[in-house]
Amino acid sequence: MGIREVFIVLRTALGMELIVNLIGYAAAVMGTLIMILQLVKTIRTKSVKDVSMGMLIIFLINCFLWVIYGFLITSWPIVISNALVFTIVLIEIVLKLKYN
Repeated sequence: MGIREVFIVLRTALGMELIVNLIGYAAAVMGTLIMILQLVKTIRTKSVKDVSMGMLIIFLINCFLWVIYGFLITSWPIVISNALVFTIVLIEIVLKLKYN
């Protein structure tokens, strides 16, 4: 059974809206893990020399815009994941200022 057939079976059994939400939440978890791993590394090593402040600020703005967009289209995976990542990036910026 190929990926197409698996998708058809899941869509039939679970419904399309549930599948879309599950994919959204899975992407949200993965996106959040990206910054959690960086935050853990920063806390352990107390080193932020390889982390760009420009990248962090742009990423913070990006997350803020995604949260607004998620509210506008009522997409909780987008709102929740980007609000979490926004918080993590804000902590990373504080640590960058502290350890620099």
